[in-house]
Amino acid sequence: MPSTPYWLIDPATTAELSELQERLKEAAELLRGGGVVAFPTETVYGLGADARLTSAVEAVFAAKGRPSDNPLIVHISKNEQLEGLVKQVSPAARKLMDAFWPGPLTVVLPVKPDVLSPRVTAGLDTVGIRMPDHPVALALIEESGCPVAAPSANRSGRPSPTLASHVLEDLGGSIDGIVDGGATGVGVESTVVQVLEDGSVTVLRPGGVTLEQLAQAAGVPVHLDPALLPESGSMSGQAPRAPGMKYTHYAPKGTLRIVTGEPAEVSEWIRRSLQEAAERGERTGILAFDEHIDNYRADCTESLGSLSDLGTAAHRLYAALRRMDEEQISFIVSEACPEDGLGAAIMNRLRKAAGQTVIHLGGNAR
Repeated sequence: MPSTPYWLIDPATTAELSELQERLKEAAELLRGGGVVAFPTETVYGLGADARLTSAVEAVFAAKGRPSDNPLIVHISKNEQLEGLVKQVSPAARKLMDAFWPGPLTVVLPVKPDVLSPRVTAGLDTVGIRMPDHPVALALIEESGCPVAAPSANRSGRPSPTLASHVLEDLGGSIDGIVDGGATGVGVESTVVQVLEDGSVTVLRPGGVTLEQLAQAAGVPVHLDPALLPESGSMSGQAPRAPGMKYTHYAPKGTLRIVTGEPAEVSEWIRRSLQEAAERGERTGILAFDEHIDNYRADCTESLGSLSDLGTAAHRLYAALRRMDEEQISFIVSEACPEDGLGAAIMNRLRKAAGQTVIHLGGNAR
């Protein structure tokens, strides 16, 4: 494919839903015809295909280089679409949908037989479904008239795209179109949950909705899946129940190390490691919070914002990792952050980007 059709749509200047749909007709027609189109959501850019067409879903896997046992999330534009896709929605699951849809929450539900491509579910009897909180995404799904299977619109293993330019860099020429709706908001992918028979909630992937928010809305216990715990090790040999559970993701090209511990020890370790890497002839990079960033010197310095506002870190993380590649950084160190609130999602993504390599120093993690 010599070029990729590109539609620039600014929701800020396209206030009317009807106008958005008019502008998106060409992209929606591609989806209906079995094409693959990248589009913005409030989390990251997604790579969409009609979830019912195996040939279209296979094109998504091929463009991304995605492992075949990694299931896809299906995006819908209205609650009425659920009836045709899933067997049932429990009262506890409905409560979460009412609280967070549209928004960055994916709910894993029992899928109806023969309504979706088997490639979407990767052989599971469940499917993850969400309703994105982005006017362009909702208008595109509505106009296409189909449930849209959409992983992040990047090459598998690369940092997820938060700008259309990131999609073009990774997938330009290999997909059927890109809808540019500007920068995404949340910056990390949706939280994936499954409601168990006893009504409790298991988080399969931390994301834009925090565990604390889930617990408050659900009024029942909320647990992290044991596979997400740092000490759980590899999921090798196991089929992932949700995207992002098994494989290394979000990785820059350079070596990434995460450092956690008592602040003074962390700063000293990072300074020494950056200096040693520079003496080896490597180009160095640092991801740090504003409270400590002036302590470091590197070829590429990226701020994750303040520790008091982890929403900024979530928003900036993937672009910062991509900047390291743009600057040809071969050795990268990142500060850790507390794992409450959005910190759980940030640290989950950082650990995967670093291949689970975390340097633990004395004292408590900051």
